[in-house]
This record gives sequence, C-alpha cells and structure tokens, in this order.
Amino acid sequence: MSDPSFFPMPAPVALADLARATGATLADPSFRERAVSAIAPLENAGEGDLAFLDNPAYAKHAAATGATACFVSPKYKDSLPAHCAVLVSNDPYRAFAKAATLLFPTSARPQSVFGSTGISPGSHVHPEARLEPGVVVDPGAVIGPGAEIGRGTLIGAHAVIGPEVRIGRDCAIGAHATITHALIGNRVIIHPGARIGQDGFGFAMGPAGHLKVPQIGRVILQDDVDIGANTTIDRGANRDTVVGEGTKIDNLVQIGHNVVIGRHCVIVGQAGVSGSSVLEDYVVLAGQAGIAGHLRLGMAAQIGAKSGVMTDVPAGAKYLGAPAKPARQFFREVAAVAKLLQKDESGKNERP
Repeated sequence: MSDPSFFPMPAPVALADLARATGATLADPSFRERAVSAIAPLENAGEGDLAFLDNPAYAKHAAATGATACFVSPKYKDSLPAHCAVLVSNDPYRAFAKAATLLFPTSARPQSVFGSTGISPGSHVHPEARLEPGVVVDPGAVIGPGAEIGRGTLIGAHAVIGPEVRIGRDCAIGAHATITHALIGNRVIIHPGARIGQDGFGFAMGPAGHLKVPQIGRVILQDDVDIGANTTIDRGANRDTVVGEGTKIDNLVQIGHNVVIGRHCVIVGQAGVSGSSVLEDYVVLAGQAGIAGHLRLGMAAQIGAKSGVMTDVPAGAKYLGAPAKPARQFFREVAAVAKLLQKDESGKNERP
C-alpha cells in the first residue's frame, strides 16, 4: 500500500517571514534566513520542522528537541538547544496555529473532494439559484430554487442547499451537509454531515396525543462561525435560531429551536442546548454539557463536562455537576462526601 500525503508539502518559509506573520520575536536574528517546511510535536520534531511549547507538561522535551524552530512563551526561551531557533510569543499556540495555516492552507477548511473548479456537471443546480463567480460545486450536490451563494464558497459532494437559502462568501459546506431555512454569513465552515435548519422539536403535549407546532423561524449563522461534523441546529419556531460571529461548535452538538448563541462562544462535542435558551458572548460549554430550555448563561460563563444546567448562570461563573452548581460549591461537596466516606470507613475499622 502506498503512503499518500493528504496535504501538499509546502515550500520552505523563512523564519523572518514567520515571525512577521505571527507577531513573534526571533530571539537570535542570525537565524532569520533559516526555513521550515513542516510541523511536528516538540518531542518528535526534526530538521525542517516547526514546533511549539505552551503546556508545562511538555517542557521536559525542550532540551532534546530536534526542531529547527519553536514558538515559546518568554519563560521558556532559554530551554531549547542551541540549534533550535526560538520564536518568542506571549501566545505560542496561537502563533503556531497561524504559522501552520500559512504552511498548510488547505487544511484550514474542507476542500473539494473531486478537485472541482466551478460547477460540476454531476451536481444539480436549479436554474433560479444565483451563484456568484468562483463558487465550487462538487458532484452530487443539490442547490434549490432561489438559493444565493457568494464567491469563493465550496458546496461539497452531495450537500443539499434548500430553496431561498443565503450563503455568503468564502464559506465551505462539507459533503452530505444539509442547509434549509438559513442565512449564513461570510467565511463560515460547516463540516460534513451537519444539519442546519430542520424542524425544531415542538409539540403541544396532551392526553389525546402530541400536536405538532409549526416551526416557521430560520437559522442565522453570522460571520466566521465553525460548525462541526454531524452537528444539528434546528430552525426557530416563532423566531430565529442565531449563532453569533466567531462561535466555534464541535462535532455532534444539538442546538434547539429559538436558541440564541452569542459571539465567540465555544461548544464542545456532544453538548446540547435546549430550545429558547440564550448563551451570551464568550460562553464555553464542555463536552456533553446539557442546557435546559428557556435559560440564560451570562457572558463568559463556563460549564464543565457532563454538567446539567437547570438554572440561569451569572456572567463569568463556572458551573459543574448535575444538577450544575458553582464550581467552588461543587468541589466543597465532593470533599465533604469524601470525608464522610473516610470517617465511615475509619469507624468500621474501629468496631470490635
């Protein structure tokens, strides 16, 4: 079996150019003409590789690294061997991300799986759809009447874009994604298998049966939103479901109808937000967190993994547990239970 390379090998990039692009400082200017052409973990890096050191857990690998260059915070600038060019940054991981994108630009968003340019003859674009020049449509994709798609956007293989959907410029819609009843801004990435704009889960419950409530809202994804694979975002019932600019949503997340998510939030895999809840800007939901309906999470609130939130959360608060509670209270209760168990075990040992 051959060993394919899924991303084109980049041309070498001079460290002076990397420093300029990332805002880092090259500790030894004599290395400015040295170049890197790949990225690697600090402990595995070799000649030509670029690495980074941000987490103290990996500091033990610094002295022995074979990397040609490494982004580090100021406190680690003297930890690397003499052959390794030091790129000092207050945020090494962010600088590394910028550099890696410069080296491997096609890795930053889904690409055409067919190597398409323009509209593939194997796609189905309704004559009333409006596509700007520079849109790429892969085989099997379906674009409905009245849909509008901006230049530089990719529609992946077998993706379905519903009637009247609006998609901005420089977006990427992954293979087998479906988008209906939605307005999508610029530079939005929707990964394969995501479902945007389907019915919200709305029923008038009763002993005679559950009567479906029409869902007539939309989904609005603002600029620079990233939606993970197989995530679902339901359209609103009587108002819009909104995801604010810069928000990043992981794979396998469920966003219910009428939910409003602010700017630059982070929602990690398998989390769920029930209908009509509001997440203000910069909220973080860790993996498998669940948010009940009709709640408000204040700006920059953080919800721990597997937490079940059933009340409003103040701005800046950190909540853990199920039911979720302030982190300090959660840890005090955990410690108290541990002490009770320890006391109980000690009492058993003292009995005749």
